[in-house]
Amino acid sequence: MKLKDTQALTSFEYKWLLKRIFPYIKPFMGRVILGFLVAIPVGLLDGVVSFSLKPYMDYVVGKQDLAIAGLTIPYMTLAYAMPFAIILFAALQGVLRYLNTYLTDWTSLKITNAVKVDLFSTLVRMDSSFFDQNTSGIILNRYLSDPDTASKGIVDNLTTLIISVFGAVSLVVVMLHSSWKLALVGVVVLGAAFLPVSLIRKKIKSVSNKNMVITGDIMTTMNETYSGNRVITAYNLQERQNKNFNQGIINSFNVTISLTKRVGWMSPIMYMIASCGIAFVLFYGTKLIYDGQMTAGGFASFVTSLLLLYKPVKSLGRTLSHIQNIFVAMGRVFELFDYVPKIIDKENTVQVPEIKNGITFENVCFEYVENKPVLKNINLNVAKGETLAIVGNSGGGKSTIVNLIPRFYDVNSGCIKIDNTDIRDIKLADLRNNISFVFQDNFLFTGTIRENILLAKPDATEEELQQALKASHLQEVISTLPDGLDTLLGERGLTLSGGQRQRVAIARAMIRNTPIIILDEATSALDNESEAIVQKALDNLMQNKTVFVIAHRLSTIKNADRIAVINDGCLVELGTHEQLLNIKDGQYKHLYDMQFKNLEEKTV
Repeated sequence: MKLKDTQALTSFEYKWLLKRIFPYIKPFMGRVILGFLVAIPVGLLDGVVSFSLKPYMDYVVGKQDLAIAGLTIPYMTLAYAMPFAIILFAALQGVLRYLNTYLTDWTSLKITNAVKVDLFSTLVRMDSSFFDQNTSGIILNRYLSDPDTASKGIVDNLTTLIISVFGAVSLVVVMLHSSWKLALVGVVVLGAAFLPVSLIRKKIKSVSNKNMVITGDIMTTMNETYSGNRVITAYNLQERQNKNFNQGIINSFNVTISLTKRVGWMSPIMYMIASCGIAFVLFYGTKLIYDGQMTAGGFASFVTSLLLLYKPVKSLGRTLSHIQNIFVAMGRVFELFDYVPKIIDKENTVQVPEIKNGITFENVCFEYVENKPVLKNINLNVAKGETLAIVGNSGGGKSTIVNLIPRFYDVNSGCIKIDNTDIRDIKLADLRNNISFVFQDNFLFTGTIRENILLAKPDATEEELQQALKASHLQEVISTLPDGLDTLLGERGLTLSGGQRQRVAIARAMIRNTPIIILDEATSALDNESEAIVQKALDNLMQNKTVFVIAHRLSTIKNADRIAVINDGCLVELGTHEQLLNIKDGQYKHLYDMQFKNLEEKTV
């Protein structure tokens, strides 16, 4: 699944999208409803000022006492009371707006956080091919920004929509109270103003998807600048990174402006519609006054309502555009929820069998990209307790073989078995709990050394921890650190040297004490001194285990029980060091003569 190729096909299926998001809203439904209820009077109070103009003009300015329900209110009393009443209503509306904002933000954040938590739980279960196909920037944008837009915006914009709708309703009521004839004009203006909104839905979706990809590219450039800062400095790549970042900013600008060019006419058209409505109101309203069908105060109240109506109508158009953008993001979010990883448990899985015989590769074929095979009909038996060294040309498929054992990827054909059980029939968690890894570039998490080691076995005893430290030759390193095991590591453990990071990784594998060990170029990036220490630690780790080791170090290869030579995806040779050297014009002999012979002669 390539995230940048998203179509968000469900963006216009509003009922379906609301049904999907509702489980996240439901726990906070009480506050959501309360926020909506508070929003109603906030909108309705918009009509208070315009409504008050009619009695003010007709009675206060006209110096007439108001008779209502058998009571007579002097016009001077109205003159003093009405300004204070307006201030009181404004204060009430202010309090309600604050309460509405608080409730909206609280529920929006709660809903957003719930979506993010669930979405992140799907991310950590994605298979390796998902991360191979998508950049870090695209992943961050889709898993962080889209939930913000989709879930946080839905409550916020629905609240704004309620305020705008009831604000418009209150003003229309005031207009009807003043003159139903002129009110018809206002309703027509209101309806006409909504027409442009329906024309831009697809454009919003297209631009939103393009912006998602561009923003992801920008975030990728930022991440690469952080992670590759030393390479950037060493090779003077600052201008390259600047160029990439600037191009991303330009692309984002161009996409956004393209939307503005296509939808920016909405506001002028709405303004034009409103202006035409006001012009007609002025013309027809004057006639109604002259004909005695309307008072000057009623006309002033109506015109004020019509002018005030422009704000909620404009807000409605903008809010509806935002809501469409929210549904696009929501469609992308649920697209992620609905993605099923390729590597999953079957319905009826079994426990990892106790390894009695070993691990078998039967006619294993694999390809990362369709029609580009990486492994071709690999047949291999690795006995329990055997150490198999895997060597061969670069890109020949060595790492792929060991990546198939814990099911980072699944074979395209053939099968891998532990004893007679296909690993695809074994529960994923159980399978991986029986395998320990030491990679070339081991990832250490932000935290202490102790925490990084105990990741493999959180319930390990102090005795087990100390044994792992001793066996991994890490005690000397620990003794030089001010806080020992509780020394805080920087991001990715870069405060330690390469050899030290490898020993932490070996201690992590050691404390797990699994029957299968995979070593993928575990010492290839180290200097000779560090390599020698790490190799001693690896020797301790490998004792009485079934080991797959990809290595370039001669002693590791020679000491392996057997050596598999993988070239261009094929198993071309298999045997002990001596057996393979005796194969005339053999692949291993050629490799040995090129890489190892001089090294061996020097060490003799």
